[in-house]
Amino acid sequence: MQKNLIKTFIYSVMLISLCVTPSAAKTKKIGLIYDTGGRGDLSFCDASYAGAKKAVDQWKLDLKEITPGQSTDIEFALRQLARLKYDLIIGVGFLFQEPIERVASEFPSVKFAIIDAEAKQENVASLIFKAHEGTYLVGAIAALKTETNRIGFIGGMNVPLLHAFEAGYYAGAKAINPEIEVLIDYAGVTPKAFSDPAKGKELALAQYNKGVDVILAAAGATSLGILEAAKEKQKQLIWVDANGNHLAPGLVLTSMIKGVELAVYQTIQAVVESNFTGGVKLYGLKEGGIEYIVDASNQDQLSAEMLKHVEALKNQIIDGEIVPPSERE
Repeated sequence: MQKNLIKTFIYSVMLISLCVTPSAAKTKKIGLIYDTGGRGDLSFCDASYAGAKKAVDQWKLDLKEITPGQSTDIEFALRQLARLKYDLIIGVGFLFQEPIERVASEFPSVKFAIIDAEAKQENVASLIFKAHEGTYLVGAIAALKTETNRIGFIGGMNVPLLHAFEAGYYAGAKAINPEIEVLIDYAGVTPKAFSDPAKGKELALAQYNKGVDVILAAAGATSLGILEAAKEKQKQLIWVDANGNHLAPGLVLTSMIKGVELAVYQTIQAVVESNFTGGVKLYGLKEGGIEYIVDASNQDQLSAEMLKHVEALKNQIIDGEIVPPSERE
């Protein structure tokens, strides 16, 4: 009887030790919650996943992806992962601002990150991109490339974040040609505006039919419709957030990328290396968080003279000689 009790005790201790082995303790859990568009947008959400996947593969982490059915599910998803004590929970998009502030205040020991919005809690890293610096440059490219002196901008949801994209694009184009005409449209005023390709195509066709020959597509998955319109009309567009040059070589003039992949990777790295800090993390041209892309898919569209002009503007922004606006006057 006594031997059986001893065996049972030893077995119990072994089970407990298996649950708390050093390797298990070191496996960190990362939560990646997308906005209502989710992965497959070939843009913002996909770039977030690429950064997370790179970190997960490098450090053998556990990754949980969630795409809420609607914006009201965001807070539920955040709270769910916080209760499970995930080591880092990342909210992809400005729609997370208010929910993440509420949940982060309830779970101060949990680390959070939010992309494209600022949260006040000390346990939240706010990853902010100076997109207007990049759109200033691609606005200049559009103005140098247009043959009709009429270019377009199509944003997703009509919100201040997208107004910054618009302002930079408008200013960059006007810096090249003060007489250029810039047509501006937004897909809507709700989160659905980022996941409505049909609306994107409708707006793009309307702009192309009005003589626009280059459109900046800043609309998440809605931009897939803008891409369809560009192919149909054989007109050009500019992609944002991720490199979309390959999507339609010869039609995608360039891509203005935000370093979402880099920012997500670096934030996870900080958690792995135990040096995570909350607060605002700014990514602009100077920090390497914003860039326009020239590669094999679009290099024939951009002359050496054009690139020399744009690179000069880029250096002036980095040096502080040019400060692109984040709001339209």
